[in-house]
Amino acid sequence: MSYLKFDKSTLINLEQSLPKEMLRTNHSGAYHCTTLIGCHTRKYHGLLVIPVPEIDEDNHVLLSSIDETIIQHGAEFNLGIHKYQGDNYSPKGHKYIREFDYEVVPRVTFRVGGVILSKEKLFVWGEDRIIVKYTLIDAHSPTTLRLRPFLSFRNVNDLTQENEYINKAYQEVEHGIKTCLYPGYPELFMQTNKKNNFVFIPDWYKGIEYSKEIERGFPFKEDLYTPGYFELPIKKGESVYLSAGTSQVNAKRLKAIYETEVSKRDHRDSLYNCLKNSAQQFYNYKDDSKHYLLAGYPWFKVRARDTFIALPGCTLSIDKKDNFEKIMHTGLEALIKFIKKEKPDPIIKEIEQPDVPLWAIWAIQQYCKEYGTEELCSNFGTITEIIEFIRTGRHPNLFLHDNGLLYSYGKEKAISWMNSSIGNLPVVPRSGYLVEFNALWYNALRFAAKLYRKKGQENEANELEILADKVGDSFKKVFRNEAGYLFDYVDGDYKDWSVRPNMLFAISLEYSPLNKQERKQVLDYVTKELLTPKGIRSLSPKSQGYTPYYAGPQAHRDYAYHQGTAWPWLMGFYLEAYLNIFGMSGLTFAENRLISFEDEMANNCVGTISELYDGNPPFTGRGAVSFAMNVAEILRAMKLIKSFNI
Repeated sequence: MSYLKFDKSTLINLEQSLPKEMLRTNHSGAYHCTTLIGCHTRKYHGLLVIPVPEIDEDNHVLLSSIDETIIQHGAEFNLGIHKYQGDNYSPKGHKYIREFDYEVVPRVTFRVGGVILSKEKLFVWGEDRIIVKYTLIDAHSPTTLRLRPFLSFRNVNDLTQENEYINKAYQEVEHGIKTCLYPGYPELFMQTNKKNNFVFIPDWYKGIEYSKEIERGFPFKEDLYTPGYFELPIKKGESVYLSAGTSQVNAKRLKAIYETEVSKRDHRDSLYNCLKNSAQQFYNYKDDSKHYLLAGYPWFKVRARDTFIALPGCTLSIDKKDNFEKIMHTGLEALIKFIKKEKPDPIIKEIEQPDVPLWAIWAIQQYCKEYGTEELCSNFGTITEIIEFIRTGRHPNLFLHDNGLLYSYGKEKAISWMNSSIGNLPVVPRSGYLVEFNALWYNALRFAAKLYRKKGQENEANELEILADKVGDSFKKVFRNEAGYLFDYVDGDYKDWSVRPNMLFAISLEYSPLNKQERKQVLDYVTKELLTPKGIRSLSPKSQGYTPYYAGPQAHRDYAYHQGTAWPWLMGFYLEAYLNIFGMSGLTFAENRLISFEDEMANNCVGTISELYDGNPPFTGRGAVSFAMNVAEILRAMKLIKSFNI
């Protein structure tokens, strides 16, 4: 039985099926995302969504969807579904769905009387091309398949309305057509593997609504253009392949291309394999020399902090050493350009954030733990360059004080991962000595000193260890409080007493300024006030401003973003801290913490992990449908647990 399989009772019930989404990507920034039943609920949903750098930095929906119609004896059965005003759905193709299976590629099985039709979707890696495979499993009469494409040609953040500027012209190509609705966009080629009859009947389907945008308080209604439809006969046991892409394909090779691509796919038959597949969906290769890691889908771009935090889990934890090295090379190259004040990498955003250099060193450290320092190669030079960059005060917002601690100003602009803002001002104005910045700094100094010593550079190692000793002493004096946990940040006489998860890094990193008893006190606080089944809360329910539900209008969601919501990626650091303290005796506890993520594979976007979760029961998934740091850290936790079992 498939690990990700949903039956008729779930699929025909819209309350159960519409919240469940699926995601396919091509490793080059393009994606396909929709609900299991094919009814779009977000403006970001689409069958072919691609970056169009000639226009802007965002993704663009070219092909929104395809409505399939089965025709027998002149009777038409439309398998599509769209939402219109007043919770009206038309056509109601979901009532014909009998099964959804997602073990290798997403497959929907329809039954219309004696007709059984399956539909599979697959992205060609490295190409802006999706292939849809239709197989007529059973039929007792001659059957015709009609395919009606719905086109958007718009930015994912916008919505289309009927207009007079659209270019309705098309040209015939092998077994299909090509068309381009607006200037600046690439042509869209739609072809089948066998000859079809294209019927040109241009029309607008007006007032299609997206329920998730209604919930989010955004514009939610659009009109979609359809140029007509493709019609072709299909026999029992036959498969028809439809390609939609930005270049023409040899139509007769579609079957071979599809089968080759399927052979590359791993099965989603366990939590690990689901997350392994999900991790690779964040890979983003612009060309052979530039490899990136997207922060999430459907709206996130490449962000520096997210890259360095998510990279070890998305690569090393699934035995993708080569991918780590390629993405790290691109990331470090961008960081060094920032250090040297050279022209920045146009793809990687937020490289200027003050903790980015510290997270880069942490990511390299994970590589060394996995493969040994002898594999470090040229990255050691990068580490020393980063350390000196910080020590000499050349970062515009990372200042080394006489007590050895790092100071950053964050009252007017968010500077940490807690980066939500309202009116350009941070919701959580963390400023001064930030606890995770300085935990990372202490860890970086100890790690660099170790590398110096391995290379026989004793003087340099001793110098960094002296500084680390000073940082460790100051860290305790500044951040520890009489309650036993750590202040989140300290700025002059102000001490933030909020119980937040950022103190986790002081007890989870390889080198901690705290002794075992002090680390256990911090862990106890996190366990008691922040631990949930879906991750670690961003704020304790006992702290002022606790807002556990990430829902409602934009302003409310911006406020709630880091005021009590639970974040799965922090669970990785929590379990690492737990096992650091309890060792083998904490193994069962750690394993049990991952059970809820097993359930999560069948919720929200199936086979992956949402961006964040409500801090109170039922811990509903919210935000982006798939988030790299979350997937990465659960994978890293799984590998850490496995290492204890060996």
